Amino acid sequence: MKSEEKKSDEKKESEYEDVCFICRRPESKTGKMFKLPNNISVCNDCMHKTMDTVSQFDYQGMLNNTNLNGELDKLNKGKGIPNISFVNLADLQGDGGIPNKQKLKKKKPREVVEPVLDIKNIPAPHKIKAQLDEYVVGQEKAKKIISVAVYNHYKRVFTGMMDEIEIEKSNILMLGPTGSGKTYLVKTLARLLDVPLAITDATSLTEAGYIGDDIESVVSKLLAAADNEVERAERGIIFIDEIDKIAKKKNTTSRDVSGESVQQGMLKLLEGAEVEVPVGANSKNAMVPLTTMNTKNILFICGGAFPDLEEIIKQRLNKRTSIGYTAELKDKYDKDKNILSKVTVEDIKKFGMIPEFIGRLPIICTLEGLSKEMLVKILKEPKNAILKQYQKLLELDEVKLEFDEGALEAIAEKAMEKDTGARALRAIIEDFMLDIMYEIPKDDNIGRVTITREYIESTGGPIIDIRSNSLELPDNLNVIEQ
Repeated sequence: MKSEEKKSDEKKESEYEDVCFICRRPESKTGKMFKLPNNISVCNDCMHKTMDTVSQFDYQGMLNNTNLNGELDKLNKGKGIPNISFVNLADLQGDGGIPNKQKLKKKKPREVVEPVLDIKNIPAPHKIKAQLDEYVVGQEKAKKIISVAVYNHYKRVFTGMMDEIEIEKSNILMLGPTGSGKTYLVKTLARLLDVPLAITDATSLTEAGYIGDDIESVVSKLLAAADNEVERAERGIIFIDEIDKIAKKKNTTSRDVSGESVQQGMLKLLEGAEVEVPVGANSKNAMVPLTTMNTKNILFICGGAFPDLEEIIKQRLNKRTSIGYTAELKDKYDKDKNILSKVTVEDIKKFGMIPEFIGRLPIICTLEGLSKEMLVKILKEPKNAILKQYQKLLELDEVKLEFDEGALEAIAEKAMEKDTGARALRAIIEDFMLDIMYEIPKDDNIGRVTITREYIESTGGPIIDIRSNSLELPDNLNVIEQ
């Protein structure tokens, strides 16, 4: 009976991580701990500090203190410990006097979620693209390029050497205007493959030794996304956004700590190198354990809007002769919305990216600016389209939400005016849905709401259908026969 109780107690305690008695950090942060009597655990760092302090202590002086024995005798005679009262004994029930409420529970074993695409038996590029099509509207060429790049990359990861020919890594550089879906495409891809994904901004990176994140911090974010499992992190995806912000500064005399030097520092990561990264923190220091990661099999995708790149491309294209019968007009490319698709390595170099950096991103993928037709499709076609999200919200109130075609076109036209791509859609919908979301819970009789073009353009109201019969109905009210 006692052995069963002991086992149940052990099981109960094993739910919690061991916590250092001195610094209160859990075992997942400190690494393996020293076990002392009375269930006290001390981490490696605190043990070393304690030993250093103890080695400098005057033991002889303490032992020769004649008053010490007298003080101990007083305590033993029942006079108690001075100046201490109201000790909460419940707090001392945890290991080593640390209450369980101050401990972290051990992580449960990670539930194995079956990924849509199996990276060990990586599907053909057309199957990867078919899965992306369900979530991402348009961008056919970009999806095709990414599907082939991912297919080749993970084949390389899981086959290693093929006929003694080592396959080089193919990182991707994504160019596209703001709101065209660069980040969304990468997030969707990582979710389908169920591989860890780290998204970071190049704007926060600085040269080593300056305030800001070191270049290695992008790898430590990936390790955190993989629950500190090095093997899983080593075949993840790192997406570095705003890569155009680390271009070389032109005509500057100050030190460029967040431009060219960051590009130089990223070269070894992109190509593949052994990197020491902190576990459970973004910066290296004496209190944080380090682990070594190899970036050889990590797929790096760099994305940026490259706002002034279009002018550089136009200048190159307009250099051709403009005299004679075959002359081209100087404003020929001014109205070309997809001028980024004509980009070359020379243009990116002129923008301010160093040749060594561009050389390590061999696949250049451009995304188109969104047209009105694409915006209408984005509103209604993807699996998690914005309209479907709002329909689900109102469905919980047992109200059916519908949009007529004119309303969708009006939303797309307003988004085109804002010129921030697909991000503008949610802002516009949030604006006109506010009153509807506020008013509908007030009336249980409302059964259906239809959003019209007039409502979007503020020249009319939505069509509201009610569930029960009524003798007199106000304008724009219909009856749903039950």
